[in-house]
Amino acid sequence: MLAATKALIDIRRDLESHVGQKIRLRAHRGRRKTLEKIGVLENTYPSIFIIRIDEPNYNQRLSFSYADVLTETVELTLVQKDGGMSPQYMVK
Repeated sequence: MLAATKALIDIRRDLESHVGQKIRLRAHRGRRKTLEKIGVLENTYPSIFIIRIDEPNYNQRLSFSYADVLTETVELTLVQKDGGMSPQYMVK
């Protein structure tokens, strides 16, 4: 099995264990555009995962591929129950 394929499988397994939990999303959209939101990891699928953003006047579902996490285009941080952030990225 290729190293990249194994890394993608590891990322998916790690995310599957956090379905339903709050996470902080930081997505680099190119050319100094960055999206930073807090949402809930709603579901994981074979090629993508879904994050639900519930903010006042902003309800949206965003989908990303596991390759986005691997290439660090998307950074995910687990939000702890007390509202703080975990000291490390959930997936790197």
